[in-house]
Amino acid sequence: MNITLYFAPISCAIVPYITLTEAGADFEVKPINIRGKSPELAEFNKLNPKHKVPYLIVDEAPLSENVAIQLWIARSFPKAGLLPSDTWQEAQAISLLAWFASGIHPNISRYNSPLKFCDVAGTEDSVKRIARESLLESFKLVDSLLVDKDYFLNEFSAADAYFFWAFRRSGLFDFSLDDFQNCQAHQQRILERPSVQAAIAYENTLIEKFNLTP
Repeated sequence: MNITLYFAPISCAIVPYITLTEAGADFEVKPINIRGKSPELAEFNKLNPKHKVPYLIVDEAPLSENVAIQLWIARSFPKAGLLPSDTWQEAQAISLLAWFASGIHPNISRYNSPLKFCDVAGTEDSVKRIARESLLESFKLVDSLLVDKDYFLNEFSAADAYFFWAFRRSGLFDFSLDDFQNCQAHQQRILERPSVQAAIAYENTLIEKFNLTP
């Protein structure tokens, strides 16, 4: 099986990098600077009409959207336990993935790039304020889900990898996440995993290569 992951630093493409590594998969990474105007980006945009990462090519067949990618990885490498084997627990994990993708992730994008969502003069601060309030509300709920828990479910899963990215990315913004002690503990716990350390090390090489500011 030939697996290629199109990866952009600071993006949620780090999630499949982590889970593919956890699975012990043999995969190629093609780095993309989505903030630039390189020939590689132009080629990628032709390849993927959604113009976003992560993007997976498996034996020449494409797959996009993080939730679908996580489901494919988990079911293709079941021994890694990236989703629970129990059907109800698996549904709970997919529910978390869907919430992170559709509820939390869009507000990260809105806070990071408000003009992409409303270009009316004078609305930038308002878009960011609403996104920030929604993020803080979501993190309060996540914090309650992690009370007395190392992970969302019994063991590390793809849901933990996705939330790790979301909370870490939000930590780069100009507002505090210090109130969410359970989320902070979860973040530190995930940072101890070799797969995550490898992903961050690779990401840092690209941040330097592309001269990016997180």
